[in-house]
Amino acid sequence: MNTKSIMIVGVGGQGSLLASKLLGNLLTANGYDVKVSEVHGMSQRGGSVVTYVRFGDKVYSPIIDKGEADFIVSFEKLESARYVEYLKTGGTIITNTQQIDPMPVITGKAEYPEDVLDELKALGCNVVSVDALKLAEQVGSSKAVNIVLMGVLAKRFDIDADKWIEALKGTVAQKFFDMNKKAFELGYNL
Repeated sequence: MNTKSIMIVGVGGQGSLLASKLLGNLLTANGYDVKVSEVHGMSQRGGSVVTYVRFGDKVYSPIIDKGEADFIVSFEKLESARYVEYLKTGGTIITNTQQIDPMPVITGKAEYPEDVLDELKALGCNVVSVDALKLAEQVGSSKAVNIVLMGVLAKRFDIDADKWIEALKGTVAQKFFDMNKKAFELGYNL
């Protein structure tokens, strides 16, 4: 199998580490060679964060270069635009429609772009936009946005949903499993 590359992008504090850990556990359990990067960016709330997950028969590096990502999973829509140059032709952006203002917008030095998703579509990107925050809140926690988005991603994989659920069970604390399972299923069943 050719190496596949997934970028997980968002804002610090949104759970990108848990999402990349879930992916790593799932892919390893299904026999793939997997490389997961460290977090790049500011992991404190408000800073842009990116992690890389690469998998295949043999993977030599976790780094994804421009034009190589099969998927970009974005926890905030402006982050999709920030990393779009990494998406390969025919790749897919899965993005939360949530808007989190970056510091230049908060301080009044910039305005949040109004038509981010339309601009990405105009570039020819395959864009799947989801109000993952609303779905996460339906299961009782706004922190489950990451798992909702993993459910949306899972629908585009050749790995059965029950294997994702098993990986989820081994990744999250038991007391949060039921909530995260529901969040995953909401994303998967969209």
